[in-house]
Amino acid sequence: MNISTTILPIAASLIADINIRPNSNGLPGIAQLRNVVGATMTIGLILAVLALIISAIVWALGANSSNPHLAGRGKLGVLVALGAAVVCGASVTLVNFFWNVGQSV
Repeated sequence: MNISTTILPIAASLIADINIRPNSNGLPGIAQLRNVVGATMTIGLILAVLALIISAIVWALGANSSNPHLAGRGKLGVLVALGAAVVCGASVTLVNFFWNVGQSV
C-alpha cells in the first residue's frame, strides 16, 4: 500500500474543507457591550462638537481682541476637536474593516 496515494488525498481534502466561523454569541453580555460602545461613541461625538464650538468661539475672541495666544489656543482646540470627531466617526468603519480582514484569513 502506497502512503502517498491513500493518505495525501484525504489530508488534502480535510485541509480544504475547514470552515470555522467565530461564535459571536459565545461571549456573555455581548449585547450590553454593544450598547455601551454605541453610547460611548454618541457621547464622544457630542463632546467633540461641543469642543469644536467652544474652540471656534475662543479663536474668534482671540482674533478680534488681538490676542495671538488665545487665538492659537482656539486653533489648536479646533484641530483636536476635528481629530476626535474623525476618530469617533471612523471607528465603526475601522472595526468593520479589520473584522472583514480577520474573516478572510
